[in-house]
Amino acid sequence: MVTNTSSNKPVRFGFLLLPNASLADFGIATEVLTRANQLAERRVYEFLPLSLSGEMVTLSNGLKMPVDLPLAHAPKLDVLVVLADEVGVDVPGEDLSKAISSQLTEQTALIGIGCGSYWLARAGLLGGHRATIHWQEINRLTEEFPDVIVSSNLYEMDGNRMSSAGGAATYDFMMGLVAANLGHEFAAQLSEVFSMERLRPGSERQRIPLATRIGGSQPKLTEAVSLMEANIEEPLTTDDIAYYVGVSRRQLERLFKQYLGTVPSKYYLELRLNRARQLLQQTSKSIVQIGLACGFSSGPHFSSTYRSHFGITPREERAQRSNPTDNKAG
Repeated sequence: MVTNTSSNKPVRFGFLLLPNASLADFGIATEVLTRANQLAERRVYEFLPLSLSGEMVTLSNGLKMPVDLPLAHAPKLDVLVVLADEVGVDVPGEDLSKAISSQLTEQTALIGIGCGSYWLARAGLLGGHRATIHWQEINRLTEEFPDVIVSSNLYEMDGNRMSSAGGAATYDFMMGLVAANLGHEFAAQLSEVFSMERLRPGSERQRIPLATRIGGSQPKLTEAVSLMEANIEEPLTTDDIAYYVGVSRRQLERLFKQYLGTVPSKYYLELRLNRARQLLQQTSKSIVQIGLACGFSSGPHFSSTYRSHFGITPREERAQRSNPTDNKAG
């Protein structure tokens, strides 16, 4: 859990901006902290923008971001957040390690956002810990740092080592931190400030484009999946999909088996069920409406199929919305 050892003082965040860091990630993270202070009507959190040198940082959108201090000269931080949007930027590894080490205590929480976990791993600070990263760099993090337990989840909270995939996941992650610190009820009220109906748990997986997962060499398979995704409410038959894609049914089944490890009908059903789960968690539509919207002919059929796949009924799934975040902080 992110706290200050002195309960009377705000939790101090330092945001280390590496070259080409995302302004969106920085804005989302700091806005959540600012709004939390406003809702709590006290200064629970404070933050400092930092760089390695103390000089302005050019962000991913080309803007130059001024910072308060170089990391090595920053006051004691409770939380150090490494913000990075790329792994290929020129960052002196030794300088990074020394600057981070100057801040480390047993209580210091380290967070990587976007590609920040890559740089924490480069500094030797994620060994034996679970971590995530933007889906484009999952393979690289896995290959270069076999001692890091890499996931494709939206975010990970492993004791005082945490990481987020960046983008929209930054919001979910920061709200998860607030929930762990100030409680789920407070986080639910804060989400209303942002007009967000649902907070995604860290265990939810990043949506990785199919073409990335299987490579660009199977356009027929990608086209077939795109057809499925565009026809959730009125599902197509396997024969229909094969016809529209321009392959035989047997060829289509072979592609699914070889590259996705399943048959087209099962993959299609899982797409529809995952869409139903999203609607149950994010909307107030009735269970019957959601079942129909996802191609199920009746409420009982939808419920029984949903339970067979997820192990809980749609009604039980919806009931879990009362606990909007994962409390996985150490």
